Amino acid sequence: MTNTHHLGHLNVLVSGASVAGPALALNLARRGARVTVVEKAPALRGGGFAVDFRGQVHRKVLTAMGLWDEIHARQTHMGRQSVVDADGHARVDLPSEMMSGDVEIFRGELAKIMYERTRDRVEYVFDDSIATLTDDGAGVDVTFERSTPRRFDLVVGADGLHSNTRRLVFGDESRYLRFFDHYVAGFGVPNDLGLNRTGRLYSEPGRALALGNYDGDPDRAGALLVFRSERLTYDRRDVAGQKRILAERFAGMGWETPNVLKALEQADDLYFDAIAQIHVDRLTKGRVVLLGDAGYGATMGGMGTGVAIVGAWVLAGELALAGGDHRTAFAEYETRIRDFAKGCQKISGNAGPFFAPPTERGIRSRDRMYRLLSSRLLAGFFKRLTEKAAQDIKLREYPV
Repeated sequence: MTNTHHLGHLNVLVSGASVAGPALALNLARRGARVTVVEKAPALRGGGFAVDFRGQVHRKVLTAMGLWDEIHARQTHMGRQSVVDADGHARVDLPSEMMSGDVEIFRGELAKIMYERTRDRVEYVFDDSIATLTDDGAGVDVTFERSTPRRFDLVVGADGLHSNTRRLVFGDESRYLRFFDHYVAGFGVPNDLGLNRTGRLYSEPGRALALGNYDGDPDRAGALLVFRSERLTYDRRDVAGQKRILAERFAGMGWETPNVLKALEQADDLYFDAIAQIHVDRLTKGRVVLLGDAGYGATMGGMGTGVAIVGAWVLAGELALAGGDHRTAFAEYETRIRDFAKGCQKISGNAGPFFAPPTERGIRSRDRMYRLLSSRLLAGFFKRLTEKAAQDIKLREYPV
């Protein structure tokens, strides 16, 4: 008997090997599809921010993908985090589940797990990217910056907030990126405070510094800097220029800031970007579809990794149910994932003001609110509140 849900006839190109891309590759490869993942970085990217999962929907999908146990085995075990004053004294203690969900793992570790599960069945092409896409209705002709041209049945843009695939097919990023008046930076620093799977957050009006140790390394910690700003013009490839922006914006700030700025000078792992969201009119066009941050991203605070994992599960599942008919599958994927993604995006709009309230009064109000929410009386309510958006989707049963 023919398995109508088998996708062995599909040849799919996925752009991006962070989280969304390998997640889709895993789900498609399990159903027999031939998958190629192209990634502009020279190798799989390690490290990155810690990402968390919350609620039963995340758990159901990760379990079905065979990832839940391994994520738990490699989780951060992050403990409580504290909001501190300029002298380092705790003003508010935040329980781990408030900041780290049910389980938390470094983004790079998650990508590595999925890469290890798929590398024997999926073709990974590093140090390359898509140059042009031509969809003639029967397939997509793709040229690359380095590799020889090829033809695919479907192309998936899973290449992040600043998606190259989205730019080529749907238009310039300026049409879709919504700026939220803040910037964020992250990089490794010496663990001068001796943190051990704990974190500290210090805020002054319009700017904030967080230090955290997520892996128990006695020598290293991670710094997170957030500042309120007008829209800045800078070269995303100019790391030295980004360091100058941070040095200027955080000059004169108290607590551990001088030490962190000194470490910034030598940092070789700087991440710097606007706090923003992506809002597209549609997620599909012909044989091209957007997945994860490329289609419904948020820089931070919107459970973007969880949304990407669920999106990959739904997209692959709908393709299986439709027997590879992309018109039917893409329409169902868009219908099922759009409202879910938007609901999670709404949460991320508060990320900047949470870290860096604009006034001293705002800082005090935030601390009072979180002191209340972290109390035993309201802790359960807050957990349910943060899980609501993460569970606001009804999953169909998909054939594997």
